[in-house]
Amino acid sequence: MSGRALERPCQNARVGSTAGATDAARPGNAPLSGGAESPSRRRRAVLRRALRHELTRLHDRRRIAAMAILIITFGTLAAGLVARGEPAGADARAYWAAVRIWLGGGDPYRPTGPFLPYVYAPWMLPVFAPWALLPWDVAWYVWRGGTILAFLWSVHWAYSRRPLTTALTVLVLAFPIGANLDTGNINLPLALLLFAMPFVGPLAAGAIWAMATWMKWVPVVFVLVMKPRARLWGLLFLAVSILLSLATLPETIAQLEALVGFGRRPIRLDYLVFLWALVPILWRRTDPFAWLRPAWWRGFWAALRGERRSRTRQVRGWVGIPYGSPGDRQGAASEPVPGDAFVVPRADAIEPVTTEAPGPG
Repeated sequence: MSGRALERPCQNARVGSTAGATDAARPGNAPLSGGAESPSRRRRAVLRRALRHELTRLHDRRRIAAMAILIITFGTLAAGLVARGEPAGADARAYWAAVRIWLGGGDPYRPTGPFLPYVYAPWMLPVFAPWALLPWDVAWYVWRGGTILAFLWSVHWAYSRRPLTTALTVLVLAFPIGANLDTGNINLPLALLLFAMPFVGPLAAGAIWAMATWMKWVPVVFVLVMKPRARLWGLLFLAVSILLSLATLPETIAQLEALVGFGRRPIRLDYLVFLWALVPILWRRTDPFAWLRPAWWRGFWAALRGERRSRTRQVRGWVGIPYGSPGDRQGAASEPVPGDAFVVPRADAIEPVTTEAPGPG
């Protein structure tokens, strides 16, 4: 028998063994004649891989604790909101009714009917108008639903960077968050707008700060943590707000009378929700709570005492107004500016963030 005849059975055997191995490796040992894998089987495989990936993250105890805290907190808030039912939304209904009374030629600061008086600047009524034109049931659904979605987005952003710290912060602020979601007060939407300031340009950040400050006054302290150019725009928008209130002086006087008409009010714990707006500023730093230690303040005061620039240059730098030659501005930009310790730096100067619990995946 020739050599070529002896080689054919060996080649056929190798081909047969390779085909058998391929059949064995195919999922479910499906026959080739059946074509591609079925869509349902592919979906199950993707689901299994996703579940395995998430289960590997549960080996981290800090992440497990963060998830447990958030689940309990959100569950308690949801139960409270459902239990309140119809009485909820008193503050949001006041904004809604004020626009309708104003459009009807009435006085929103002295409403008739089961509505609280409107207590904000008269020139802000058109801001609420597109929303207030909806029927109340739809408007309340949009107001509360939109606020909840925006808040959940902010929690997701914070949790992806510092899971346990975020969960503890939500737990501490659970009461003011729940109170604002229950009444529909504008505190929480304003806090979420302030939360978004580091993600927008200086013009939008200044407008957000000015509007929130003119409505509630508590956000005025956020001027200390804004970028210099955003401060400048914010102060300009605040000046415009003052001029608009003076231009509508009779209505502004009615607004002040409505505020005084509430009489002595209890401590507003719901204002604590504005602390949530500090999260994106602090979470981007390697040590977000360094300012709680005395050593940080000693360094701060040392830098303040060592400042060699004139007061005029300090103020111009604080509000982002250029001064001097380009060389002077470049040298001043490399020096630490007292009072800007919390300001979010430029994208190319952000400190590297290490998450609390780096798990697999």
